[in-house]
Amino acid sequence: MTRMTHTPDTPAVTRLYPRLVVSDGTRAIDFYRGALGAEEIERYTGPGGRIVHALLRLGGVVLAVKDADEGDPAPPSLGGTPVIMALDVTDADAVAEAMVRAGATVVYPVADQHYGQRGGRLADPFGHLWMISQTIEDLTPEEVQRRTDAMFSS
Repeated sequence: MTRMTHTPDTPAVTRLYPRLVVSDGTRAIDFYRGALGAEEIERYTGPGGRIVHALLRLGGVVLAVKDADEGDPAPPSLGGTPVIMALDVTDADAVAEAMVRAGATVVYPVADQHYGQRGGRLADPFGHLWMISQTIEDLTPEEVQRRTDAMFSS
């Protein structure tokens, strides 16, 4: 396994966060606040109040939101997104219910999974996919692989 380390001739990674492009930034921020308890940290707007950058905190992580434009299209204009936001929570059922109440749709319902998680997948109203999960079993990587092998062999 290759590890990224900081040496004098290689730059250090100082932060990584997702930047979600949406069709209505203000409405998206309201959705993430109401459904996920996000806290808005900063917001910068351009002409007409369009959001060029807003930073939100969800627990110990941050994500950015911006309005779509000619350079940054939102998922619906691309036919969807291949990226899935994985969100670990303490109560997957409650978070999924809050997201649905706020306008998300269920892609895969919350259920117990073979890899020791209870979770499901939802699509937010802006075309972004969210995998919501909580740990229900502490499994070793070997146990997860055995269960995965068994699932695919049946």
